[in-house]
Amino acid sequence: MIGALWAQDLNGLIGKEQVLPWHLPNDLKYFKEQTIGKTIVMGRKTFEGMGSKPLPNRETIVLTNNKTYQATGVTVMHSVEEVLEFTKTQTQMVMIIGGGVIFNDFMPYYDCLYRTVIEETFEGDTYFPPVDWSKWEEVSNVKGTVDEKNKYHHRYEIYKRRK
Repeated sequence: MIGALWAQDLNGLIGKEQVLPWHLPNDLKYFKEQTIGKTIVMGRKTFEGMGSKPLPNRETIVLTNNKTYQATGVTVMHSVEEVLEFTKTQTQMVMIIGGGVIFNDFMPYYDCLYRTVIEETFEGDTYFPPVDWSKWEEVSNVKGTVDEKNKYHHRYEIYKRRK
């Protein structure tokens, strides 16, 4: 199974210069809860935007067209097809975590979508690709806690592909 996991603002913005344009510790905790012990897949730019270090307790796949690209502690793959073959060997969901091009490339293959909506608008340069929501059924919608560290209203939504 393949899932997409991302946070976005009200306009679908997901990034600014390969990093998140907001600080929301609750969402970082949610991200960790949803990915710990699983395989995560991201593009090279997203990986480099995260400091070029794999996240602990997760197998990390970096997807890039650059055939000579290497990074310590990760598996480098060069095509969507290569990742899809890998997912067939997995018992847990493989999570696609960005960026915009990678999210778009895997759109036909998602079984689940995990979306955090931050109820604000921000400046940035990367958006989640358009989703045909008629193909998805919402199975969870939980409001996040707003406090002194998490100043933006937000919600966690989970969708499963309609059969």
